[in-house]
Order: sequence, then C-alpha cells, then structure tokens
Amino acid sequence: MDFKDIKELIRVFDKSELNKLRIKEADFEISMQRGFESGVTTVSTTPYVQSVPTAAQVSAPVQQTSVAVSSEDNKSNTKDGLTINAPMVGTYYGAPSPESPDFVKVGDIVKKGQTLCILEAMKIMNEVEAEFDCKIVEILIQNGSPVEYDMPIFVVEKI
Repeated sequence: MDFKDIKELIRVFDKSELNKLRIKEADFEISMQRGFESGVTTVSTTPYVQSVPTAAQVSAPVQQTSVAVSSEDNKSNTKDGLTINAPMVGTYYGAPSPESPDFVKVGDIVKKGQTLCILEAMKIMNEVEAEFDCKIVEILIQNGSPVEYDMPIFVVEKI
C-alpha cells in the first residue's frame, strides 16, 4: 500500500461512522481508531510478517462473506460450544431491516450457507453466512453494536 492509498483510506475513515479500523495485507498492517476526545483520529502502521489473504474488491452493495469457523483463526472453543467470529470490523445487524425478523435466534438450526447476520462496514452491507450446519446456542452481540475483527458473535453447536 503506498502513501497515496493510505491518505485516501484516512480520508474515507474520517468521513465514516467507524470508531476503529484495522487492515492487514501481506507484510503491511494499518490500524486507525477514532479518539474519544475532540474527534482525534490516531493512525499507526506496523510491519506484519504473517501472510493473510486479502478480501476481494467489493463491487456491489451486498458482499457475501463466509465465516471460516473450520480454521483455527476463526474458531474458539468455549464451555458452551464453538464460536463464530466476525470476519471483519463493522456494525452488527441481526436483521435485513429494522422492521424485519432476525436472520437467526437462539435455538435455531442453521444450514450451511444460511445468512446469520449483516456486518456493515463503510456503508457496505456484508452478509455473514454459516460455514456448516449448526444450532445457535447464544447471540453475543446486540443489534447495532460495533464488532472488531475475530470478535465472537455467536456460540454454536456443530450438527
């Protein structure tokens, strides 16, 4: 990522409603966090040695994002079961619109490919789909709450 791209990213972040943003690409990492006092934006960059696949370019307002809970990075065992973690930073929405019912609720049996929630990032709605058949044991995030990358969203039991 060159300096021009970083400046554009900062400009877009400042105009967005996001409080935090972290991007990792090959050996480059950038983190931005909106300060809690007087709207200050903090930007830090550090070299990153682990290779992480980059997300595909978004060309439509809705992007399909599968939660790779089968990999060690997005799976964690809790006393209640597996967790499905956020594949990106964004705002959690449990339904497609405020007047619509939630995609899933506690106790639901979810099939592979079924939409679990929407994560909004920079005005783009990203659907998070189930990677495997499972039962929703607990929903850990409230509607409209911000989520960070790899933050647990659901506790599930694999079927």
